[in-house]
Amino acid sequence: MADSPAPGPVPGSGLAPASTPVPAHGGVAAPPGAKAPPAGRLRLLDFLRGFSVFSMVAYHTLFDYVYLFGHPMGWYQGWPGYVWQQSICWVFILVSGASLHYGRHTARRGLAVLGCALAVSAVTLLMMPSQRVMSGILHLIAVAMLLSAALRRVLEKTPPAAGAAVCFALFLATKLVPSGYLGLLDIPLLALPEALYQTPFLFPLGLPGPGFFSGDYFPLLPWLFLYWAGYFAWAPLKKRLRPAAPGKNPLEWAGRHSLLIYMLHQPAAYGLLWALAALGMV
Repeated sequence: MADSPAPGPVPGSGLAPASTPVPAHGGVAAPPGAKAPPAGRLRLLDFLRGFSVFSMVAYHTLFDYVYLFGHPMGWYQGWPGYVWQQSICWVFILVSGASLHYGRHTARRGLAVLGCALAVSAVTLLMMPSQRVMSGILHLIAVAMLLSAALRRVLEKTPPAAGAAVCFALFLATKLVPSGYLGLLDIPLLALPEALYQTPFLFPLGLPGPGFFSGDYFPLLPWLFLYWAGYFAWAPLKKRLRPAAPGKNPLEWAGRHSLLIYMLHQPAAYGLLWALAALGMV
């Protein structure tokens, strides 16, 4: 889950000459030799991403408690747990799409996230094959970033309101494609041909073949459409919200370090539960 870098200079404004003091936050020019102000952040995006990260850590810790340590919890395994899980991924994917507005090296960052995603796949295959992650949320974000970098001109020329409406409608219609249907969110309306699900290597698209399993599954269909809906929906807000000094509250801190937290939280949660189990507390 990559952090969104600070927005760069306004296009067409030019760069300040080397001898010109750079205005600090608040518009007051810093004197020559003064320490540069911290990089600006979109604190709302940091906050929302951090909130999603904290919720994810709690959800995955309970997942380990329920499924790996064998303590059933009816509400968690039922509809309330599903709604909780969906709220986490919806917020995170929408925020990731919105953050695309501020990426200067989207393709490079996408490749870095893809490397982390492949590392997660390798580790889970070796250490926890029953919970292997073959096409998880990091895989989705990485590929979405790479596709968005390739299609940046098309995305920029698309009217934001139309783009957001069309992409969200396509997300709702394709939400059940991995289960074999077109529909409306989680309501199946039209069964898709079974032949689409007979190829073992199309699972990243949302067409899992026979025997496919991934403990965390976020294919391009439908989730790429939600990612782009976040990108388009944020466009009208981009001019209204200005970057500010990074916030110090825990949620914003987590939002700035979401990728690191994602990579470390599962081993940490499992290790904590294992230690508590060894002490007879779980």
